[in-house]
Amino acid sequence: MSSAKEPRTKLTIPTITTSQSTPQTPREQRKKKVVFKCALTNTISDVLTNREGWAQTQGDDWQFFWVTREWMTTCYDKHKFSEKQLICHFRNDFELTRKDFLIKNYKKARKAKEKSGVDVATEFNFIPSSYVLPAEYHLFVEEFRKYPTDTIWIMKPVAGAQGKGIFLFRKLKHVQEWKKKDSSGSEALPYVVQSYIHNPYLVGGKKFDVRIYVLVTSVSLLFFLLHFRPMNAWVHREGFARFSHSRYSTDSVDDAFVHLTNVAVAKTAADYDPERGLKWSLPKLMRFFKSMHGHSKVSKLMNDLAKVIIESLRSVQNLIIQDTHCFELYGYDILFDENLKPWLLEVNASPSLTASSQEDFELKYRVLNHMIDVLDIDKKLLGNENEVGGFDILVRNNKPVEICKVARHNQPFFTPQLNLRLGDYVEPTPMP
Repeated sequence: MSSAKEPRTKLTIPTITTSQSTPQTPREQRKKKVVFKCALTNTISDVLTNREGWAQTQGDDWQFFWVTREWMTTCYDKHKFSEKQLICHFRNDFELTRKDFLIKNYKKARKAKEKSGVDVATEFNFIPSSYVLPAEYHLFVEEFRKYPTDTIWIMKPVAGAQGKGIFLFRKLKHVQEWKKKDSSGSEALPYVVQSYIHNPYLVGGKKFDVRIYVLVTSVSLLFFLLHFRPMNAWVHREGFARFSHSRYSTDSVDDAFVHLTNVAVAKTAADYDPERGLKWSLPKLMRFFKSMHGHSKVSKLMNDLAKVIIESLRSVQNLIIQDTHCFELYGYDILFDENLKPWLLEVNASPSLTASSQEDFELKYRVLNHMIDVLDIDKKLLGNENEVGGFDILVRNNKPVEICKVARHNQPFFTPQLNLRLGDYVEPTPMP
């Protein structure tokens, strides 16, 4: 998660071409200036500070405020929003981003689908078998006994980050010490336990997960009145794959360098090389997938992944308080298994905006700059765009957006495809 006190490294601000870069005279700039406030000192601060026609304030006259989680807890309910003010979180985004709430809402949506006749095993199956402990401990024990004795399970703190507190186990006795009260008598901290995805897709013998940026925009007041909680969701074409430090093996469940892909974990390895890092860009990963499996399988992967994003958002759609003053940039963490099936690991409400390298900085800078383009605070878009910068609209007013792609081989000439185009972004050449 992002922090207001994250250390800064001197990085070069990239040249970005955006939909907001129409030349303006100094007089026009003064008239149309957007006033912002920013509580962080990482990449988002750089983007806002260098945004043409934007000016910073320390007061309450802001139009755009990148707030902290603390502000949402202590100030949101007290703040009297003016008509044009916009902040970067929904009031109860934890319905999607806290692991226990994510699982609760997923199970509820899955049950509703099953009652309506949907084959959930094939149509709604993107989170491994999961239980929230200690509340569902007895249910978990019943489920545990149905699995082979060598099944691996993973435990995660419900509100943890950076791999802290995660451990794997095969036997119930390894959970007993966690379940017991400590010497002070306090209850064990809530955890999520899941069946471990034992067959992850490997590259060079290493497992990886993928970070995807999903932007959910606040709805206009008109739509809010006319529709039942309409949803607009955009997905950026850029992101990255994070690899484990060591080659994958199930021989040991105690080696975090084998099983976890968090950069914070990898950095603690004695032979970690910060220059090489452990990341691939999404364009590089998608090129690899296409070279190994062909375009049709990657198209199916893209459609399957789009459905995961859509269904996860729908599972909380009637729960999230959709204030017209709010938007959210979520960080989706996805793992692909050896069959290219996408599994949702978690959703982050505060994906890290601190760069680990110049390349990482430029990627996050583009994502954030394009995010502001989509939000269109200075009203330059038409409102019917399917793409803005590197963002593609995946859901518009509750309806999934499809595009027609030229088919390959013996398929119909045009085939409908959900509007997800990960890895398919090239920064336009700036005008001279």
